[in-house]
Amino acid sequence: MKKTALIALVALAFAFTIQGCAPKPKPLAVPRTQPLWFGLHVLIENKPAAEALLTELPALAKTGLNLLIFEADYNYEYVSHPELRGDDPISRETVKKVVTVCRDLKIRLIPEFQSLGHQSWAEKTYALLIKYPEFDETPGQFPGNKDIYCRSWCPLHPDLNPIIFALYDELIEVFEADALHVGMDEVFLIGSEFCSRCKGKDPAELFAKSVNDCYQHLVKERGVEMLIWGDRFLDGAATGYGEWEGSMNKTHPAIDLVPKDIIICDWHYERMKSYPSIPLFLSKGFRVLPTSFRDAKQTKKLIDFSLAFPSERMLGHLCTIWHAPEAGKTAKWPALLAAAKKLRKIKP
Repeated sequence: MKKTALIALVALAFAFTIQGCAPKPKPLAVPRTQPLWFGLHVLIENKPAAEALLTELPALAKTGLNLLIFEADYNYEYVSHPELRGDDPISRETVKKVVTVCRDLKIRLIPEFQSLGHQSWAEKTYALLIKYPEFDETPGQFPGNKDIYCRSWCPLHPDLNPIIFALYDELIEVFEADALHVGMDEVFLIGSEFCSRCKGKDPAELFAKSVNDCYQHLVKERGVEMLIWGDRFLDGAATGYGEWEGSMNKTHPAIDLVPKDIIICDWHYERMKSYPSIPLFLSKGFRVLPTSFRDAKQTKKLIDFSLAFPSERMLGHLCTIWHAPEAGKTAKWPALLAAAKKLRKIKP
């Protein structure tokens, strides 16, 4: 037995003992009939970033890339809520150019809108909580965002979802998308004592409500697939992932409170002996897209570990760069090339 397969089986056994995992799941060893996904996640915060992406797409396609997650957030020229546009929003015309090029290159294009958490960065608070401060999970607290990581919106505010879902709908339409990534990673401010609606409530139930509201709108009403980062579903202590790649603020029981046809982007950026979240998510019935960052050796390790589970629900691999694309550079990103080399050898 290959070492990676042995490690994976050990991790699978471990996963069954953490987070109250269900007893014996269905076997994972299913013949693969579909090509693996090979994706890249990029931040597109302004027009120059979008133009750089257009320049780089042909080279990215040559690596074998067949999926692009385009994180737009508030950086599009929204019509439904123009007050929520960023400082240098991407035009409809530019997005349509990206759509056309991706279609020609056979790259599936999925927009992302960072939801619930990540409503600020450093001293900057993003448009939603500036224009609608009543949506803040910690209203009036942390001036200048001092002593917090990122702001969150309140998942229980009755006026929030219609506004956010209008933005989702615009992205689905302009990107001609069959899926939307809703983000939701690193949500630290939830169930806050400063929120009159959320105070004292179970963080897992609050997180699950936010996920389920998005699912109802996207999957049930719009008929598109939904992707989400997976860290808030993981017990950071039990898995050994800690408070970033896992949750230490009690959101992890939400894993059993949400639909299982959501696609989990399971991000891990550090070298570990095993990645117990992968068999855990698979055992729960989710489709899983493991995600790496800048460490090429860790990327290869994560791919080897994840593909030791020959399930149709193990989708492939997603790379991230966490900044704007750069013409002449992004397609040469070492971790991306390492992933391309690994995945090129695997055929359905």
